[in-house]
Amino acid sequence: MGERSVSMLLVKPLRFLVPLVGAVISGCTSVPPHSQESLCAIFDQYPEWYDAAKDSEERWGTPAHILMSFVKQESSFIGNAKPPRNRFLFIPLGRPSSAEGYAQAQDPAWNEYEEETGGGLFKSRSDMKDALDFIGWYNHKSNEALGISKWDPKRMYLAYHEGRGGYSRGSYNSKPELIRIADRISRQAEDYGAQLRQCEDRFRCRNWYEIGLFCN
Repeated sequence: MGERSVSMLLVKPLRFLVPLVGAVISGCTSVPPHSQESLCAIFDQYPEWYDAAKDSEERWGTPAHILMSFVKQESSFIGNAKPPRNRFLFIPLGRPSSAEGYAQAQDPAWNEYEEETGGGLFKSRSDMKDALDFIGWYNHKSNEALGISKWDPKRMYLAYHEGRGGYSRGSYNSKPELIRIADRISRQAEDYGAQLRQCEDRFRCRNWYEIGLFCN
C-alpha cells in the first residue's frame, strides 16, 4: 500500500472525529433562552432542560420550577458564566471566587458533590443536567442540616449563597441586597411554577414511551 493510500486511511476517520469532538464540546453549553421570564418558553427552546430539572426533582426533592429560578439568578442561563475579574485601574486581576457555570458552583462545594455522587470525570458545571443535579443535591443537604423546606426558595437560596454555616449564623441578616435577591427568586419561582402547570403536559408527554403511562 502506497503512502498516499495510508494517509487517506488516516485522514478519513479524522473527518468524522473532528466534528464529533466539536459537537461534544459545544453540547455542554447553550445559547441563553430567548425569553427567560417564561419557563414554558425556556423548555420549548430546550426541552432537554425539562428532563434534567425533573430528574433532579425526582432524585433530590427540589421542584423543577425552583431549580430553574436558581439558575436564572445565578447565571442568566449562561453555561460558562464566571464572576467578573477584579481590576486595579485597567489591569485585570483574579476573580473574587471560584464560582462557575449555570449554578455558579464554587470549587469546595462542587468537589464535595463529585465525591458524594461519583462520576466526577464526566460532570461539568457548564452542563445544565449536572448543574441542576448539583442545586438539587445542595438543597437536599440544606434540608437535612437546617430543616429548610425544599419548597421554600427564599431560605433555600440564602443557604445556597451563604453556605450552611453562614445561614445558621444568620449572616444574611446584615446583607439587605441579598435578602432582596432571595425575595426576587421566590417571586420568580412562584411565576415559573404557575407557568409550568399550564404547559407541563406537552413536555412530560412528548416521548413515545411515556404516552399511556403518565399521560392522558
